[in-house]
Amino acid sequence: MKVKPSRGSFIAASAATFASISIVRAPARAAQFNWKSGTNQVKDHPLSVAMSDMADAVKKESNGRLEITVFPNNQLGGDTAMQTQLRSGAMQMMTLDGGILASVVPAAAIQSIGFAFKDSADAIAAFDGSLGAYVRSEIEAKGIHCFDNIWENGMRQITSSTHPIRTAADLANFKIRTPSAKMSLDLFHALGASPTAINFAEVYTALQTHVVDGQENPYTNIYTAHLYEVQKYVSLSSHMWGGYWLITNDDAWKALPADIQGIMTRNAAIAAKKQRAAVFADNNRLLGELKNKGMTSNEVDRPSLRAKLGDFYKAQKADLGDKAWALLEAHTGKLV
Repeated sequence: MKVKPSRGSFIAASAATFASISIVRAPARAAQFNWKSGTNQVKDHPLSVAMSDMADAVKKESNGRLEITVFPNNQLGGDTAMQTQLRSGAMQMMTLDGGILASVVPAAAIQSIGFAFKDSADAIAAFDGSLGAYVRSEIEAKGIHCFDNIWENGMRQITSSTHPIRTAADLANFKIRTPSAKMSLDLFHALGASPTAINFAEVYTALQTHVVDGQENPYTNIYTAHLYEVQKYVSLSSHMWGGYWLITNDDAWKALPADIQGIMTRNAAIAAKKQRAAVFADNNRLLGELKNKGMTSNEVDRPSLRAKLGDFYKAQKADLGDKAWALLEAHTGKLV
């Protein structure tokens, strides 16, 4: 027998239907601006954490008008691929080592001058000062927006699977990975090594398969990328300092209203401060962790390496120009 629905059940069903319709018809407001931002570090590296924290703060303070999706760990490609995407507008923001940025902005390579800075604090002081202001002006001149404060990567150390690096002689014909940066390649050629440029995303595999026998990076990168699994020795060379510029596509930046630009600028400064502190702390403690993972550490005769760089310094001065070199030596003292 067919049962006729009651008036009460009809009202209840109708209420449920209209409630569901109201939910469908009231979606969350879409962001006015949607950005993609990339990093070359794993999700829990302080660089990627700082980028994500910045994105969250910007979304909140802009009332959802700007939403930044962060893609860590080279999800959008290696450094050089992401740099191309940023310049074309396919992505809007990234962090990039100055040595790699130098393919577009030659002055950015100056952070990678071998044995120029005593430690991270010394380098950051230079890039928070007149040298950094000059580099930022050169970046802006190439149509890339650059935030004021460089982010910390740290003093770079040499690792190896074959033998410790104690003197310049130990680098003779040593197959070492460097970033895709001319300055890094030039430095290790001058030191007598056999360098190969490989994007960071491919470093672990290159070491595992012995395409190269060593690489050079700060402790934080060595640890978070698990390079201790494919490297035996960590040699405390501190041969170069590395930092990341936080940059954006210029058209995307100029499209933002002034108030959102202000929110971005303020939070970029906050993120830089936190990221620097976190990486500095990690680089100070992680040598012990690398030893616990089975790596053997040794001191390096830095003067024996530095002594091979006379022609390297002269060539870099010629490439970078007198103004950039004068600003560098105003902070470091004479290098040539």
